[in-house]
Amino acid sequence: MNNDVFTPPFYLRSTVAQTLLASSKFSFHRKSAMLENSREVLFHLPGDIRLQGFYSPQVGRSALGLAMLLHGWEGSSNSAYILRTGKVLYENGYSIFRLNYRDHGETHHLNQGLFYAVLLDEVFSAVQQVAMYESDLPFFLAGFSMGGNFALRIARKCAQNPIANLKHIASISPVLDPEKSTLAIDHFLLLRKYFRKKWSLSLEKKQSLFPDLYDFSDVLGLGTIAEMTEILIQRHSEYKNAADYFSHYTVLGNALENLTIPVTIITAQDDPIIPVEDFYNLRLGKTTDLIIHRHGGHNGFLESISGDTWYERKLLKIFSASPASE
Repeated sequence: MNNDVFTPPFYLRSTVAQTLLASSKFSFHRKSAMLENSREVLFHLPGDIRLQGFYSPQVGRSALGLAMLLHGWEGSSNSAYILRTGKVLYENGYSIFRLNYRDHGETHHLNQGLFYAVLLDEVFSAVQQVAMYESDLPFFLAGFSMGGNFALRIARKCAQNPIANLKHIASISPVLDPEKSTLAIDHFLLLRKYFRKKWSLSLEKKQSLFPDLYDFSDVLGLGTIAEMTEILIQRHSEYKNAADYFSHYTVLGNALENLTIPVTIITAQDDPIIPVEDFYNLRLGKTTDLIIHRHGGHNGFLESISGDTWYERKLLKIFSASPASE
């Protein structure tokens, strides 16, 4: 276990401050070379699936590598933590790719089917394609929350389907047990209201685009994320219930024991969504570094009110230490 210490200032020490400010754009300065040099990419994947992303290659200088960022559930390529992290990495010489999962960002029209966190293959296919954009350079992947869960499952998938230039995967505040995390969100009033509102707006948008396929009117009246998930899974998926669905992307115990690619997992003891005890019970191999901070909330690790984070410095350190592609 790595002993790097994150010590936030006293006014940013609370779980609520770290968690809520992580997704707030109060600290993101709009002037960003990453955004100025960003272009839209539309992937056409097996099964007639389309995913959107945004590629920001380095301009006027050679890139040190390419970093792909994966957002959390009901986030997007424009989530505050994605924009801040991408901006820092870009300014330090890395090209950036920001992916949207289906039904995230402004992509509801691209696919008839709904987003499910179990849809690893389509995300992995996008990752494989992005890695080829600058195939002669080191490729890095960083995921946050649900994106952190995707990142860990991608690391596991790489054991059988390696990506040649993928040098390191970072997983920040990853969901390990989605059933526990769903219940934790419902228990935390502010988080429940936040996610319920965002998910409801997303479902309303999907329904308006495909009225012959979806009628979520009764689901939108439910009070908790758990209740909404149960109905939607039973009605619109191949899984018998929410517990069955959650089990297919749970990452616990020895699930990460045989990873072959270097992975860094960053979490906090005070994360209100991810129970820290599940991290202590992980069985990890030699290529995985687990960092558990006392503070940091969920996706937070903010070191100042300006939005600087501990994990951004950590990512730069990790990436710069990785061997160059051959």
